[in-house]
Amino acid sequence: MALNKDIFGLKVENFELVKLAYDAYLANSRSSHAKTLKRGEVSGGGKKPWKQKGTGRARFGSTRNPIWRHGGVAFGRTGNENFTKKLSKSSKKVAVRQALSLQNKDKKVFIAETFACPKGKVKETVEFFKNNKLDMDKNTLLVVSDKDDLVIRATSNVPTLKVVRPTYLNVFDILNADQVVITEKSLPVIEAWLIGEEK
Repeated sequence: MALNKDIFGLKVENFELVKLAYDAYLANSRSSHAKTLKRGEVSGGGKKPWKQKGTGRARFGSTRNPIWRHGGVAFGRTGNENFTKKLSKSSKKVAVRQALSLQNKDKKVFIAETFACPKGKVKETVEFFKNNKLDMDKNTLLVVSDKDDLVIRATSNVPTLKVVRPTYLNVFDILNADQVVITEKSLPVIEAWLIGEEK
């Protein structure tokens, strides 16, 4: 079927925006759990190692000095680092359109009539792949109009498959997919989301 050229037919000459959106997704998914101990947080070191003068050695007031073994860490992680990168909504939408266009150019975008799983069984997902002549061994991004509990149950045990709603599309998932499968009901939602405000 004919796809909207403003979404799937863009000519991408500069990949800078796609790269920014890709990096922003990874940065915003990054958590800050690492934490190091400063010299004041390391146990011990309360006693002066040796007297100030007369030993011929450098003066030290604590064995927890950062230059000592088992000492504190200078300028280490605090656990409060903020790695997020901001990108405007319009830029994100343009980047998604460019990513979809690049995948469509490589013939990795497929349109499916519908994705039905009334019983919520993985068997129904397998049949969907067979009926649409899709390879289950490839990383697949499936875009459905409604991601309900039955859809989640039918797809969660397929390791190569990720299911998203149209408005949750992002550059990272699109570019990492070997095949992007979009249901027909999702297309109008994608168009309204990506180019609806421009018209």
